[in-house]
Amino acid sequence: MPAPLLDVQHLTVVFDGVRSPVTAVNDLSFEIAAGETLGLVGESGSGKSVTAFSILRLLQPPGRVTSGRVLFEGRDLLSLPEREMRQVRGARISLIFQEPMTALNPVMRVGDQIAEAITVHDRTDRVAAWDRAVELLDAVHIPDARRRLRDYPHQLSGGMRQRVMIAIALACRPALVIADEPTTALDVTIQAQVLDLLRELRARYALALLLITHDFGVIAEMADRVAVMHNGSLVEEGPVRQILRAPVHEYTQRLLAAVPGMRAGGDGGRR
Repeated sequence: MPAPLLDVQHLTVVFDGVRSPVTAVNDLSFEIAAGETLGLVGESGSGKSVTAFSILRLLQPPGRVTSGRVLFEGRDLLSLPEREMRQVRGARISLIFQEPMTALNPVMRVGDQIAEAITVHDRTDRVAAWDRAVELLDAVHIPDARRRLRDYPHQLSGGMRQRVMIAIALACRPALVIADEPTTALDVTIQAQVLDLLRELRARYALALLLITHDFGVIAEMADRVAVMHNGSLVEEGPVRQILRAPVHEYTQRLLAAVPGMRAGGDGGRR
């Protein structure tokens, strides 16, 4: 069997408090193979986003990793010098935030933001980066892409802003994309369009995807395997169909029961 693309081993993250540290992620382990989608599911506060930021070493104080390894393409990201880690972020692993209006720079045109993501990692000139930005907006199905590159984020709809975030994430053709609640701020129709787009782009670019969500319905639509987090710990993991049909942990059963039209023993309408 080939080595996993991402191998998180016994990751523990704490937040230093006034009296004592609070554990946010407790002894977490999971793997993602090249081209695979793993759904990381759990309610708010379960440690999902903390896990994502820890993988990318973007966790801010008072948060800190106290133990574990994060192996990506055979290297432990937690022990890399920061200069080498900057070459991984955005280039080999990209992050899609849940709220693009706060993630995008409000005073920069979206074309400049996409071009900047390209030039930070590739030795290319501005004209070539701008042409690549047009290709990326076309890839995420934003019409009249060359004109839209000159827009500012506030001139775009919520769905279009999320598509711009996806375009930025794909700018350097990463091997792994971490999508942190990518549809939370969108209405139901736009959510479906964004999920369809992620599915299409995963196939087109052979991406691995770590999909973070509280919604088991999204997991049923998108993921190959699912890892269920509760209070910072992994409580259940397995192929999506297996978990949907026969969830073992009581918490997983409650998550499934909370999704309208989904119940343990079905497949959730998975495509």
